[in-house]
Amino acid sequence: MAYLILILGFAALIKGADYFVEGASGIAKILRLPPILIGLTIVAFGTSAPEAAVSIKAAIDGSSGIALGNIVGSNIFNITLIIGITALIFPLAVERETVKKEIPFALLSSILLFILIQDVSLSNHYENLLTKTDGLVFLCFFAIFLFYLFEVAMHSREKTEEEKNDRSIPVGKNVLSTLGGLTAIIIGGDLVVESSITIANSLGMSETLIGLTIVAGGTSLPELITSVTAAMKKESEIAVGNIVGSNIFNILFVLGVASLISPIPVESKIFIDAFIMIAFTIMMWIFSRTQHKITRMEGIILILSYVVYTTYIIFRN
Repeated sequence: MAYLILILGFAALIKGADYFVEGASGIAKILRLPPILIGLTIVAFGTSAPEAAVSIKAAIDGSSGIALGNIVGSNIFNITLIIGITALIFPLAVERETVKKEIPFALLSSILLFILIQDVSLSNHYENLLTKTDGLVFLCFFAIFLFYLFEVAMHSREKTEEEKNDRSIPVGKNVLSTLGGLTAIIIGGDLVVESSITIANSLGMSETLIGLTIVAGGTSLPELITSVTAAMKKESEIAVGNIVGSNIFNILFVLGVASLISPIPVESKIFIDAFIMIAFTIMMWIFSRTQHKITRMEGIILILSYVVYTTYIIFRN
């Protein structure tokens, strides 16, 4: 029964994220927001809504392993498997600004997380904890990232002309779609957390392992669908931008809010996973710098890296 509830939860998360992005994008167009701002915020953040719902709900319930494991696992899943699969479909072109600014910011976010979970080593505390102060630090960095996005919007790298007035966009439908999507995300997050805890207990698996594998993969499905669709349409810049934006959002906003709600105890196992996340981010950055594209061969390397990593954490448990 728990597995059925988990599947239903994932379905609600994915469909909810889809409706949320569609509705929010429509509202943004009505408000005449620049297209690049819509892409960098609503699309990237909307596909990360399942991670937000699951991690924040887990933090409220005191299931810290799922809250933190979900974010680290999702980011690793995004970098390795999703970018790897999309690069196999069509080599991914990467914008110069993404290589110079956005991927380094994603790397900085990962390093920041790695530092903030080292309380015992750095501060002589009796336990490693993501505190409310750490949450504020994350959110301050997130505010800097949002400021950067608005700067990008104001000085758009690709000047795109949009119709000044589009009266064909229905306001009511988009508001309903946004609210309905948000409701589905919240309900789905609740179902996923509760069923994941039940499954972890029944199989004798740790909450961290469940968060790093099943929950991380399930909540990353919107990113996978978005990136694969973009690659098939040969809009590869969207695929990479979506992943980088989602990873930044996951760490800075989701963990920021989750740790503000309730301090998150950190299992010692997660240190290795956080370090691996940093290593994979550096790998993606190096691949992106070579002719500003991620090739099919590099995609295969990323996919194999995920297989090796998953095998490692399953046997580690």
